Amino acid sequence: MRDDIDARLDLFLNDTPLMDVRAPVEFRQGAFPNATNLPLLDDEQREAIGIRYKEAGQQSAIELGLELATPDIREQRLRAWSEFARAHPDGYLYCFRGGLRSNTTQAWLREAGINYPLIRGGYKALRRVLLDALSTRLDSQPLQVLAGPTGSGKTELIQAWPTSLDLEGRANHRGSAFGRTFTEQPSQIDWENRIAIDWAKLDREPHGPVLVEDESRLIGRINLLPELQSRMLAAPLIVLEADIQQRIDRLKTDYVRHALAHFEVAEPEAPFEALRDYIANNLHRIRKRLGGLKHQQLQDVLPQAVQGLEKHSDWAGFEYVIESLLTDYYDPMYRYQLEKRSHLVIFRGRHDNILDWLARQAA
Repeated sequence: MRDDIDARLDLFLNDTPLMDVRAPVEFRQGAFPNATNLPLLDDEQREAIGIRYKEAGQQSAIELGLELATPDIREQRLRAWSEFARAHPDGYLYCFRGGLRSNTTQAWLREAGINYPLIRGGYKALRRVLLDALSTRLDSQPLQVLAGPTGSGKTELIQAWPTSLDLEGRANHRGSAFGRTFTEQPSQIDWENRIAIDWAKLDREPHGPVLVEDESRLIGRINLLPELQSRMLAAPLIVLEADIQQRIDRLKTDYVRHALAHFEVAEPEAPFEALRDYIANNLHRIRKRLGGLKHQQLQDVLPQAVQGLEKHSDWAGFEYVIESLLTDYYDPMYRYQLEKRSHLVIFRGRHDNILDWLARQAA
């Protein structure tokens, strides 16, 4: 029989299976990547018991919980917990603070002949472990920041270098006006948890600076941690270079081909119309920075670009739109921001040049 344990970092480093018995609403607000939500109470039951606790105290809330635990509900919960315990004999269970819900779950399992350990302190203690781990690395781990113009392939380079953090990948967003990926972004807390775990796992790689992509304060709706952004603004810069045609070709894939593939499934009756509306809405979001004349010009060209692609597989219209966005919108912003930190640049090169340079630095 395994004993109950305190919250600790190796639970995340080893991807230990975790049974989260909090209510679904709590799980959605913040959870861990190696956790499965098998709640003791559903959202309505949790709310009712919370109200009873405030109005009549703990004992009355416990009594209400026992009333709500009908034989059918108890059987459903036990079946789910038992299946998890058998599938993951090395796992642990927890609730928010490691209190009543964890102990109740553990007791019901024990009555069913299954001894399954819990994590003392629950979710709150586990979250504190990750925040402390992240804070430690922010204070001590050197960073290098990968800069480069839009479409230069920064994400591919981040993913190719083992000692790196993929901030955008974990945020499920490419970090620009056209950056959403048609799947939901994680909650802010989930993103922070994943970044903390990713960074802690980098301790297994050869020691050296951690590479991150240059980011603004927001990645979609995810807020970059202020401490991380502050470190990044002062970190050495590595500048990725690429030809304009390479960038256009990459953005055709990232912003048009992927979007069209999505709409062919989501809007099968009119995927090209959906693509046009999607791009038009994104252009509208940056109209002030584009300027009224350029914004209207691109909006006027867009229907012909979509029609050329649909009728003739002709990318010329989109190449014009993408190149205009790069030269008139993205590149001026990039050059302005880079100039302010030009004194931090330690290396410039193309994808393979940078990987070779990083490897030499780490040797």
